[in-house]
Amino acid sequence: MNTKALVAEFIGTFTLIFIGAGAGAIGAGGLVGVALAHGLVVLGFAYAYGHISGTHINPAVTFGMLVGKQIDVATAVGYWVVQFLGGIVGAFVLSFVLGGADSGLGATVLASGVSPVQGIVVEIILTFFLVNAIFNTAVSGKAGNLAPVAIGLTLAFSILMGGPLTGASLNPARTLGPAIASGNFADIWLYFVGPLVGAAAAALLYTGLLKPNK
Repeated sequence: MNTKALVAEFIGTFTLIFIGAGAGAIGAGGLVGVALAHGLVVLGFAYAYGHISGTHINPAVTFGMLVGKQIDVATAVGYWVVQFLGGIVGAFVLSFVLGGADSGLGATVLASGVSPVQGIVVEIILTFFLVNAIFNTAVSGKAGNLAPVAIGLTLAFSILMGGPLTGASLNPARTLGPAIASGNFADIWLYFVGPLVGAAAAALLYTGLLKPNK
């Protein structure tokens, strides 16, 4: 097991929750601020740690890479463990610095009037967009050093649309950490199923149709 990669995934996922969910918890810049916080974390860490772990920092992305045969099962399991751990630790540290969970800690929950079926469709589609961007920029190599920009912007625009509906998780670790730290597990299942389905769909589309011919 690549210890450097596991450390990179832990730190990256910790940061995504501490900064991304934290921006939501304190209301930094409203929806645009939350979208930028998440997108900029992905952008920054893709450049910092991309050469070490690929900067998945998201169990759904790791699942997509597994389905797309970019990583093996052992690597995926290792990534999942540290990603979830990083998300949980990030949420509890966020709770500490904010003096408790009264803010909600940026937990991803369905908006009033949004049904679980509608919510899971949103999470599937938006995670598809994110993992699709990863495959067709970073994995394909077609975007070169600009791949992190495309991926970060994709996460940001997904949050701009989906944030008011589902919280735009696209990431089971992003949901689980604040859920545990705040004790709010409402509809948590859809934040696992939706992103995994969306990631798998993007992986299968890439490997089956969009993968460049060498």
